[in-house]
Amino acid sequence: MASSSATLSLCSAFSAHCSITPLRSLSKPSVSLAKPSIGFLSASTASTSRTAFPAAPKFSESAVVAEPETTDIESVVVSEDKPKREEIFAVVMVGGRQYIVFPGRYLYTQRLKDANVDDQIVLNKVLLVGTKTHTYIGKPVVTNATVHAVVENQGLNDKVVVFKYKPKKKYRRNIGHRQPNTRIRITGITGYEEYPASPNVAV
Repeated sequence: MASSSATLSLCSAFSAHCSITPLRSLSKPSVSLAKPSIGFLSASTASTSRTAFPAAPKFSESAVVAEPETTDIESVVVSEDKPKREEIFAVVMVGGRQYIVFPGRYLYTQRLKDANVDDQIVLNKVLLVGTKTHTYIGKPVVTNATVHAVVENQGLNDKVVVFKYKPKKKYRRNIGHRQPNTRIRITGITGYEEYPASPNVAV
């Protein structure tokens, strides 16, 4: 009995607070065509609730001036006037071969006998001497013209392989050879001034 009386009291309390209406009396839901507001706040509330920050000053290009870098120590460039190389060349014959030489050039020639390192040598077979203004042509050599040089090194050329072969004779020979050479450095050309010369003609 106690449980039934408690159930009745709950139902009466529920009916007092809630009003039940029939389904036919329910009105159709209304559709609003207004644009939904973005976010959970409307535009008016968002504008009022937003805190105002001070506007940052615009950065103008004219206000910035690049200051030149100053150095305590000034670099001073000293230009050393190097002596110009003498504009002269010669054609000299050494060991049956002709070479074009000028002061300061390194040259590899055939082995010069009785020549040691740092020895100063003189080459007398000068076939031609040319300067900026004149040309001295030898017949066959330029008289009294000499080429001065210094021996730099006594060495050997690269190895050359000599292979001999005879078919059907079981004859094969593999021989290597390194030709000795001499490295010289040209220091100067002198003695050609008194020889008759022909002036250079521009082509």
